[in-house]
Amino acid sequence: MLRADFYTQPRVGEVRAGFGQGLVRAAQANSQVVALCADLTTSVGMGQFRDQFPGRFVQVGVAEQNLVTLAAGFAQAGKIPFAASYAAFSPGRNWEQIRTTICLNNQPVKVIGSHVGLNIGPDGATHQMLEDIALMRVLPGMVVLAPGDETEAAALTQLMAASNQPSYMRMPRQASRVFMADNTDFAIGRAYILRPGTDASLIGTGTMTAELLLVAEQLAEQGLSLEVVHVPTIKPLDTATILGSLRKTGLAITAEEAQVAGGFGSAISELTSQHMPMPVLRLGVEDRFGQSGSAQELLQAYGLTAQAMAPRIQQFIGAHV
Repeated sequence: MLRADFYTQPRVGEVRAGFGQGLVRAAQANSQVVALCADLTTSVGMGQFRDQFPGRFVQVGVAEQNLVTLAAGFAQAGKIPFAASYAAFSPGRNWEQIRTTICLNNQPVKVIGSHVGLNIGPDGATHQMLEDIALMRVLPGMVVLAPGDETEAAALTQLMAASNQPSYMRMPRQASRVFMADNTDFAIGRAYILRPGTDASLIGTGTMTAELLLVAEQLAEQGLSLEVVHVPTIKPLDTATILGSLRKTGLAITAEEAQVAGGFGSAISELTSQHMPMPVLRLGVEDRFGQSGSAQELLQAYGLTAQAMAPRIQQFIGAHV
């Protein structure tokens, strides 16, 4: 649940660091855990694992198709493989191998896509993966995760190791606000009501939930009571928690650092259209590629900071009250 000091004593951490911590803990608990990387060991948070378990670490080089195909072979042999690269290349470059070798054969490979979204900044459009949610949630049997902070990433990594399903976890590059309490009862498939409200449901995934928490605090000064729902598991959705919130508020606003077409906002729209039709405002990247710039400049330019989202949310609520 929400850290008690989120608003008063902000703390930041890296999601990929949390992944690295969780991977080491998973390996300490289970000798079948192995890790594979495509020439980006430190960048994706696998450095500590490599140093502590060199015999269980495989460096495949710049060969992302080989990365996931080897991982599928390890899974077939009874290992628990984590295969990590930049998301632009895995699942961006090797999606067909993930589809056929992993998903079609129901191999419990854990695909880790780092450096997602706009926040990788100067690397530019080629490396800013914005389409991964859409690519991965369409795959049959694939679990799709977007941890909100370092604490949650560590927990979800250990939970993935214990799961027998193919899984994908997306991770940003930049440090972000830590908002999940250490004593949260983490579970794959669970959403969390972090802040209760009645006027609208702000539904976030990944690090965008922290921005929505700031929006809710800002607009509370304007008299709006906004419920903040954190959804780290994009597939399968926690339909009971999400629909319970929407039943109370009657309005949905989603936020993601990804393409809204086919992404998280689309998943929520599909849910509401089937069970509870209502207006949905989807905040994210709208049919554009990324570009070079600092992380903060890009998030502001694409309207994904709390400051940029607040007036759009306020206008949307005003139009539907």
